[in-house]
Amino acid sequence: MIMTTLYTVRFTKQDLWAFRGVSMACSNEDMMHVVIVGIILGVACSGHGAIQHPHYDDTPTPEFLNPSWMVDILENQSLSEVTMPGTHNTMALYGGSLAQCNSWPLASQLQAGIRFLDIRVRHIRGNLTIHHGISYQWAHFGDVLEGIAAFLKQHPTETVLMRLREELSETGDIYGAVVRYVLQYAHWDLLWHSRLMPTMGEARGKLIVLQDFPGPDLGMRYQSLDISDYWKVSSLQPEQVDKKWTHVYTHLEEAVVGNKARMFLTYASGASILAHPNALAKRINPRLYDYLSDHAGQRKRFGIITMDFPGAMLVKTIIDFNYGVERME
Repeated sequence: MIMTTLYTVRFTKQDLWAFRGVSMACSNEDMMHVVIVGIILGVACSGHGAIQHPHYDDTPTPEFLNPSWMVDILENQSLSEVTMPGTHNTMALYGGSLAQCNSWPLASQLQAGIRFLDIRVRHIRGNLTIHHGISYQWAHFGDVLEGIAAFLKQHPTETVLMRLREELSETGDIYGAVVRYVLQYAHWDLLWHSRLMPTMGEARGKLIVLQDFPGPDLGMRYQSLDISDYWKVSSLQPEQVDKKWTHVYTHLEEAVVGNKARMFLTYASGASILAHPNALAKRINPRLYDYLSDHAGQRKRFGIITMDFPGAMLVKTIIDFNYGVERME
């Protein structure tokens, strides 16, 4: 006998769009049932009080900001030698806990010190909308470009790296639309137009596209980075969380001693139907914060560290490795 408990769940407009996406994307009835149950659980459990810790933050506003932290990096230092914080699925702010990966809007992330963005676009008849899987994020690619351009105009000492890929749609042909959006919502000279690794001086004021789609060069190729992205964490069981952390730890250790001419990118994020992004971040982010804190006061190259729901102090801890003891408070 299957016992069923009925709950009254209040859905937002964004959550209803997620259900609509499921109905269009799933052809297998059993798989559709599993995904919908996951979304219901995510929505039903997302009404908790917001948390703001040094390592984890699901509030809408960072505890403090680091808008111009790159100003003191030497002009001739290769960008591959810079340690910088990033966010996974940067624009995933909606869709319940199964889809949401961040709570700070783009402008706040940049002001807090985030310098690597993970942007996913759905391509429909030339339009590029922002998605996390089936979950529409109530934004389009132009919103992202306008936000980055405005930030870099206000903070010309900084640079922003943006991994860009197609999501949900499978056209394999977003290059033309991306160029059109850049020309319409930003300007061509905003981009770093080379596959080569820039110095900090060359990168200032630039958006560096890490191109994860076919077509002529718009910037650097995403796959040219040394990447660790073990994201399929099957559950929140300790052994699965430990396995994820081992991948993060191992790659960070490799980044310290690895080829300084190559950029390292480590994803501390992960998810599955039984390990929603926020729940996993609550388990991985503290380990990451403790690991980095053990090296505090040292100047080390960890590369790009990409997270879900990072806390402001975790972001600052990552930034401080560019300067060592002189930046410690």
